[in-house]
Amino acid sequence: MNMPRILPQRDQAAVVHGLIKGRLETILPAAMRESGFDMWLIICQEDNPDPIFSTMCPMNTWCPILQMLIFFDTGTEIERINLSMTDMQGLFQQPWKGTNHSEQWAMLAKAVKERAPKRIGINIGSIQWAAGGLTQNLYQQLVIALPQEYVERLESAEPMVVHWAGTLTGEENELYETVTDVAKAIIAECFSTKVVTPGVTTTDDIVWHYRQRAADLGLDLSFPPFFIRRRSEAMQLQYGSDDPYLRAGDFFQCDVGIKYFRLCSDHQQWCYLLLPGETDAPAFAYEVFDNVHRLQDIFRDEFRVGLTGNEMLTNILSRARREEVPNPRIYSHNLGLFLHQPGPLIGLPWEQERCEGRGDVVLRDNMAFTMELSVSQPMPEWGGNEFRMSVEEMVVFTGGKCRLIDERQAKFHLI
Repeated sequence: MNMPRILPQRDQAAVVHGLIKGRLETILPAAMRESGFDMWLIICQEDNPDPIFSTMCPMNTWCPILQMLIFFDTGTEIERINLSMTDMQGLFQQPWKGTNHSEQWAMLAKAVKERAPKRIGINIGSIQWAAGGLTQNLYQQLVIALPQEYVERLESAEPMVVHWAGTLTGEENELYETVTDVAKAIIAECFSTKVVTPGVTTTDDIVWHYRQRAADLGLDLSFPPFFIRRRSEAMQLQYGSDDPYLRAGDFFQCDVGIKYFRLCSDHQQWCYLLLPGETDAPAFAYEVFDNVHRLQDIFRDEFRVGLTGNEMLTNILSRARREEVPNPRIYSHNLGLFLHQPGPLIGLPWEQERCEGRGDVVLRDNMAFTMELSVSQPMPEWGGNEFRMSVEEMVVFTGGKCRLIDERQAKFHLI
């Protein structure tokens, strides 16, 4: 697979600016009005940004010292006010041009009193990590700055955070196709003779190639890359438990992701190193692949607006077991602006019944997910040992349907 062209940083900044503007004009009003807040305060400092602040800040922007964002629903529009020295490049009103922190707090209190909000959201959520960005220090300063009647109206903004961070715009959904193309091109390169020489290359070598390739392309990682070897018991005995190399007859998988246009990817794919005389992976491995595809089809078919992650987990696993998918597991998460988004969590590797809190989030339209799942079955060719195949493909739920962002892996990468 040829590497798609990566936009220069200047062009990326223009795209990201447009994405933030679209989000502020569409997702923000819906998030505030659905949750019933008429004001939202996001307060943080330059070297410790609130996760949500970071999603609203353009590229190539310096954020000195104290940051204050005020959102207020007038009933006809959402006011967006930036009380800081940060240049938000036209996305916010910026009424303050000073440098004194005392002035900032006084102006914040004045803005609140003038608007007399009934419910004020602040980022002190306790379930979603992205909803808890307000530090104790800044919370205490906020309480001191506001009149007591408005302190009593402060509430956790977690419902707004879930809506804001878990939902994508139509433009972001379309852009995810480009992100996925780049992500899969890097994987294909790692699963090739350009990178892997049987008997010479280790999985650590591929990890560092992946890291360097992403860095050379100017891309951030959404999490540290993993490359994991899967080897039969017979090969383990043949080469010993300390053998670090990839060899003919080995399977190996990746679990990797990049950030491009601030959108995270997350994929698990599989490769096989051919034995002499082989032209493809063994038939038994494709049996497992077929069952993985069956589980993926069930997964996508069980998405319904209004269901929680826990309800979807139950529905998917119940149906998979009825249809005799061998040993299904689901551990899927919402992703987009963050790797592990505040949207509905659908299982964890160690929890296949109910995920308290994060699994109670409700599915809404325009959410992206990594369809992370696995099946396992005993393989006679491996002496009856289990062969578990875990895969991840990215999907988007839009228009009431869960669709693949790109074609799923149907065949092993071969070396």
